[in-house]
Amino acid sequence: MSRLEKQITETNEQVFTAEFPVIDGEGMAKVEKYAKRLAPWFDGVNATDNTAAHAHASNVASSIAMKMYGLEPIMQVVCRDKNRLAQQADVVGATLHGVENFVALTGDDVTAGDETETRRVFDLDGPQLVRLMASIKNGQYLSGRKIEPAPHMFIGAVENPGAPPFEYRVQRVAKKMAAGAKFFQLQICYHKDRLEKFMQGLEALGLSKRVAILPTIVLISGPRALNFMHSNVPGIDVPDAVIKEVENASDKKEAAYLQTLDFARHALALPGVRGLHVTDFRHDETLERLMTDLGRKARPVNTTKEENAHSLTVS
Repeated sequence: MSRLEKQITETNEQVFTAEFPVIDGEGMAKVEKYAKRLAPWFDGVNATDNTAAHAHASNVASSIAMKMYGLEPIMQVVCRDKNRLAQQADVVGATLHGVENFVALTGDDVTAGDETETRRVFDLDGPQLVRLMASIKNGQYLSGRKIEPAPHMFIGAVENPGAPPFEYRVQRVAKKMAAGAKFFQLQICYHKDRLEKFMQGLEALGLSKRVAILPTIVLISGPRALNFMHSNVPGIDVPDAVIKEVENASDKKEAAYLQTLDFARHALALPGVRGLHVTDFRHDETLERLMTDLGRKARPVNTTKEENAHSLTVS
């Protein structure tokens, strides 16, 4: 059982996950650098799958590399790029190396990336991809062909509380839960009222008692990032007042940090919220500052490659 699964299913403590920076040409030195930075604070770290529709080192390779340096990988799998055969191959292949945590998501449209002529696949939608993972966890491919022994997996999904149709978002959580999702990393939502209404919907149906809900917060350096997300990232709408608060500040970096801290504390205070998913665009000391300000304590973690080799269980 992964540390993330134990934290969610066997304790009442808050859960914190993070996003690993994309890997392009920096190699294992980058993995080691960020493993040392992230491992003490987070229960799991996402290995992204061509995030923002840009090609990067693969989700499988990144997950294995992260595990080598003592991180607990959460392997993203998107619907956009691969059919069900390739998705099943990636998931089963990752489990051969001891990867246990997986999260299914639709994926940003190719128009958000730098190769807009890319063909979209979308063989499966989000709930169907969760069901694919659950099938593998139960010891068979979608065709019914057996996988023996069945790999141990902990399955999550993504939902967006801040994008229309708002009423349907809670129903999508219910569908993904029925398919097998045990935790949700929410898309960043800069509308507190929308996140509140989303959580109220989950609470009303009793869903938040059966699944871990982790809203996302983003560490940024100033208004430029807010404007970029508002204009260029599908599904994210940043209110003008949020942007102006940082733009009009004398110390924009500090204002951006305090704004993120405020969103984090607001989310953690909502009934049904189990923890946070943290995306860091600053890559400076504010990550440690944020975790400390939220009452998180760093834990000792071994990020030495050689001593983590035993965790790669090759079958």
